[in-house]
Amino acid sequence: MNNRLWELLEKIPSGKVVSYSYLANRLQTSPRVIGRWLHKNTNPDKYPCHRVVRKDGSLASGYAFGGEYAQRKLLEREGITFDKKGKIDSRSFI
Repeated sequence: MNNRLWELLEKIPSGKVVSYSYLANRLQTSPRVIGRWLHKNTNPDKYPCHRVVRKDGSLASGYAFGGEYAQRKLLEREGITFDKKGKIDSRSFI
């Protein structure tokens, strides 16, 4: 796992999201690698991986802590809104 990833996750404020691609670019890896690392998260309260979404604003189906529905509910509690197609508005991205 990459310690820098966990540091970046800690810096994502409530009510904001980043994309797998954003993290991949920062860590010089691929979005798929970011997804694999996020699945190894043992402390989602400290490292809010639910704030990582696809660059088009959609949610990945493989959210490790309850699936897409659970991730959406966590984001909605933080004030993130979704359009009719289930995508997050670009203004919610860092």
